Amino acid sequence: MERLEQSGAKELLAWAVSEFGSSLAIATAFQSEGMVIVDIAAQISPHVRVLTLDTGRLPEETYRMIETVRERYGIAVETVSPDPGELEAMVARHGPNLFYREVALRNLCCQVRKVRPLERALGGLNAWVTGLRRDQHDSRADVRKAEEIQGKLKLNPLADWTAGQVSDYIQQHAVPVHPLYAAGYKSIGCAPCTRAVQPGEDERAGRWWWEQDAAKECGIHFSPEGKAERKLDVLLSEILEAKRA
Repeated sequence: MERLEQSGAKELLAWAVSEFGSSLAIATAFQSEGMVIVDIAAQISPHVRVLTLDTGRLPEETYRMIETVRERYGIAVETVSPDPGELEAMVARHGPNLFYREVALRNLCCQVRKVRPLERALGGLNAWVTGLRRDQHDSRADVRKAEEIQGKLKLNPLADWTAGQVSDYIQQHAVPVHPLYAAGYKSIGCAPCTRAVQPGEDERAGRWWWEQDAAKECGIHFSPEGKAERKLDVLLSEILEAKRA
């Protein structure tokens, strides 16, 4: 694992493509980091798998990026959607915009729309790749380039890259850019939960901006601790019970 930690981004991706083949996938929402990884990986193999979470609340610009990847790289992006029964039960019980009311409900929405669908998708993989960088936010400061999670290898090839390095690569290689960056967005997720950032704000400030002193993560890369987590467990169990009813 330490050898992988010392590898450069292209070296790490080349090793992963060779080692895992079709049991490896890049998970991306087509932000800058994800697109850099797609560009590097496509140079290594035209058959690399790319998957994205279609939460049902994505901005139109993100759907456009799916077509852009198909046109530029010849890669048919695999879309991963929430379980219809879980989604119906959650909306029926809490409404479509539950995330504005409290952190626990926002975490529940992320669980149903993002975390659980990704877990199902990862069930058929041995390794996956993300675009996490250590300097994106304090909660990501300890991200490693390679880590084993529940028997699967998670790779973060750009963990030690800066925002400037990402930008330089995009310019040098004419990598497609998500249209919302031109509108002032720095981090792009679901449409209701993402806004442009103001001068001086960090990259994650536009995510769930109405929350105060809450972890700016959806649960895929960070597990909330304390009360929010315990309440989330209760809320999720209620949704699963309602689905079975």
